Amino acid sequence: MPQPEENEIFVATQLNPGALEADLRYAVDAEVRFDVGSRALYATDASNYRQIPIGVVLPRTTEAVVKTLEICHRHGAPVVSRGGGTGLCGQTCNVAVVIDHSKYLNRILELDPEKGFAWVEPGVILDQLREQAENYHLTFGPDPATHTHNTLGGMIGNNSCGVHSVMAGRTVDNILELDVITYDGVRMTVGETTDRELEEIIAQGGRRGEIYAGLKSIRDRQAKRIRERYPKIPRRVSGYNLDELLPENGFNVAHALVGTEGTCVTILAAKVRLVHSPPARSILLLGYPDVYSAGDHVPEILKFEPVGLEGLDDLLIHFMKIKKLHPEDIQLLPEGKGWLLVEFGGETEEESDRKAKDAMEALKKLKDPPSMKLFFDEKEEKMIWEVRESGLGATANVPGFPLSWPGWEDAAVAPEKIGAYLREFRKLLDRHGLNASLYGHFGDGCIHCRISFDLLSAEGVANFSSFLDHASDLVVSYGGSFSAEHGDGQSKALYLRKMYGDELIEAFRQFKGLWDPQWKMNPGKVVDPYHPDQNLRLGVNYDPWQPETRFRFPTDETSFARATLRCVGVGECRRTHNAFMCPSFQATREEQHTTRGRAHLLFEMFRRDFIKDGWRSTEVLDALELCLSCKGCKGECPVNVDMAAYKAEFLHHYYNHRLRPRPAYSMGLFGIWGRLGAGMPRLANLVSHAPLLSGAVKWIGGIAFERSMPTFAPESFTSAYRRQEKQPEQKGKEVVLYPDIFNDCFYPEILNAAFEVLERFGYRVSVPDENPPAVRPPMDYGMLDYALKRLEEVIDLLSPYVRRGIPVVVLEPSTAAVFRDELPELLPEHQDGKRLTAHTFLMSEFVQHEGLTPPDLPGKVLLQAHCHEKSVLSLHAKAAHELLAKMGLSVEEPEKGCCGMAGSFGFESGKYEISMKIAEANLLPAVRDAGAETYIVADGFSCRTQIQQGCGKRALHTAELLQLAFTRALLPAPAK
Repeated sequence: MPQPEENEIFVATQLNPGALEADLRYAVDAEVRFDVGSRALYATDASNYRQIPIGVVLPRTTEAVVKTLEICHRHGAPVVSRGGGTGLCGQTCNVAVVIDHSKYLNRILELDPEKGFAWVEPGVILDQLREQAENYHLTFGPDPATHTHNTLGGMIGNNSCGVHSVMAGRTVDNILELDVITYDGVRMTVGETTDRELEEIIAQGGRRGEIYAGLKSIRDRQAKRIRERYPKIPRRVSGYNLDELLPENGFNVAHALVGTEGTCVTILAAKVRLVHSPPARSILLLGYPDVYSAGDHVPEILKFEPVGLEGLDDLLIHFMKIKKLHPEDIQLLPEGKGWLLVEFGGETEEESDRKAKDAMEALKKLKDPPSMKLFFDEKEEKMIWEVRESGLGATANVPGFPLSWPGWEDAAVAPEKIGAYLREFRKLLDRHGLNASLYGHFGDGCIHCRISFDLLSAEGVANFSSFLDHASDLVVSYGGSFSAEHGDGQSKALYLRKMYGDELIEAFRQFKGLWDPQWKMNPGKVVDPYHPDQNLRLGVNYDPWQPETRFRFPTDETSFARATLRCVGVGECRRTHNAFMCPSFQATREEQHTTRGRAHLLFEMFRRDFIKDGWRSTEVLDALELCLSCKGCKGECPVNVDMAAYKAEFLHHYYNHRLRPRPAYSMGLFGIWGRLGAGMPRLANLVSHAPLLSGAVKWIGGIAFERSMPTFAPESFTSAYRRQEKQPEQKGKEVVLYPDIFNDCFYPEILNAAFEVLERFGYRVSVPDENPPAVRPPMDYGMLDYALKRLEEVIDLLSPYVRRGIPVVVLEPSTAAVFRDELPELLPEHQDGKRLTAHTFLMSEFVQHEGLTPPDLPGKVLLQAHCHEKSVLSLHAKAAHELLAKMGLSVEEPEKGCCGMAGSFGFESGKYEISMKIAEANLLPAVRDAGAETYIVADGFSCRTQIQQGCGKRALHTAELLQLAFTRALLPAPAK
């Protein structure tokens, strides 16, 4: 049984990775990647650990997985399987060949609603299965917080649980059979085994018979110890499931392999149990003086048989307030400093509500009843779940607090002991000078927390190790489990001896040795593990490069390197539907094109010991190539990673003293060409639309031939405005209408509409004396020195207004985002810049901010909000809905994310296909299906262009819709 370091020595000194790669490429139907970028992408997960893999294989078929293992076995290369890569204990990173099942092996092979099971490949996303099962009011019971993007294979590897394990148990309780293969190529289907079947298998001999004989021997020798030492709690996940081999559990080999974290076999397919999903749910919130009192009350609440029982503390809510996460959701909480979220299920709303009301009546009779609030509104219930599911986002990267990390994030005790355990756990944190919010699945005794470990200094790492040692003692004293759903990996496995004793630890070794006698399956995890302070992503040797940057990163200690630590690896950016980020991943299913993947590569760039080229890194450049700069990550990522800013900063340095790609000059400098074109629109339109000339223009500009060039208006808004005779100065409050270059050159009617609408609302409208320069295009291409000069020109142009507190209405969301988002990051001390940020409004924001009453316009609206509206101008996205509702319009928003055009992204040569793939996911089909009576509304120039070129329909700006409403309000009523 080699130590984990011995595998690393073998890989470094004896393995020939070039020959291994060549054999895999020749024989396996898979994407085989041994390049630096791919290895860096898979070097870490959501844990504190980092290990550079040998290479990465993305098999297209089950047979390809089998062949990959055969070749790795021949070469002696260790292997580790990976799904969503959301492991918190280091179990999905290793010095091994990573087999990523998620891209191709994601089919539901069979779903039988009558018998209540499904056969799935390991890369199936949990919600993918649940959505199909819900058609029959069935579900797969365990549902971790990552249910939108975690895979079934990963859940089986970790023995995941989630909110509704109170109702349906752990993953192990919902596995019927597994199709598995060992490192040496033995494939078998395993499950419950009768005594007769067991004897027959052993009698058949061979590797399978040898394995089963060994398992029987372990069971027979260790049965008494297993019964004595295994904690009798709902969430015992740590260690191997040797208890599933006991006679009373049916010698269930499938269950014994659940939670082995890829250390024993590779899962090829799984037969999973589907349970009834109560169609109606009701949420009861209970408030307590503190989280400990809430914990004390858990046994009382469990008597009412809820389907979910969650707890959270006041520190979580405090962090949410600091980060301004879901402020309206927080207001729904009843009085208290600790809360229990209780969910009841029923066949009808009446039934689930009755269960909740019965619980309330019983609780009112207690001596010190909690404060209570029952929710009937589905929208409010969703908002409450948002509070609970904000745990990770709220507790990571909190301004004014140290960074927090996993490491002891899912320990469990018996539910009746949770209050007492929490009190002692808080004292332990205090003794070690650590801080953490406490929340989790209280109904199963599971506590989640991210702890303020110092993983950079020798003293901090020593304190980290000491804390884990004492925390494991505390859990054992309560008869608990170190892990309740995240697994052991290498962060907790060292302490398993405390839970199980020497004999059972030796039985774990024997169990692994039966399946993996060469010790090549995810070595160093669970059994004979690395120590928790080894392979740290940070650690005492972490000394990142700190180059000068144009973005100032004021919320990240003015450090780009520090900003890359925002990503905690949880993988929200890997969602494939009903998600904003990351549109490029949704189209490609490539880890490289996730926010997480890009952040990890930037982290490696600043670390400098694997990606060593700094600003010249082609690995980082390739990963950023398909970033749409939509800022979906800044709005939707739990820790607000701003990949658009990171991309702009990187491109600024990468192309320093280098020739840029043609689109950077044709579209990044559109401020120059746009003004020239607007000055001679006929010639510009001829050149850009005549058959031969337009092709040449597109080639020179690096523009996709499939695209039509936008048509310049006969006269720009600013030209017509300045040509008019000066009107007597109007009365009313002054407002500035900002003539952005896109609307000014291509859609002057939108600026005219806005001007008219603002006047009809009683405002005196001013337009700057000079045409403002375009700032967004050069910024997106990383031309930051040029963009900064243009931005300072805009500030100078508008400073006479904003110094007097005059609001600036900007019609193009991407331009408003520059003033509201990038400006504070680039010029944080600029006082006029701060004033401009504070006084910039989009049209609907302005109407709402001023408390104006819009005219009625009944009907339907299909709304495509610009990406920057939904991410960094999120208040506008809400304001847009509220304004349209005030006008009497019903609103449908089919696309949660990007339209696919994303500024000039969709115009670039080579990006047309992915741009349209993103658009065709939801937006364009909805636009085509919209009836003639439905208004299509899109404030973003790029969104309107995508709709026009994809469907041939002209989308309206909010200003035009308001103009139309005013016009109709002035029309005489039709004759009877």
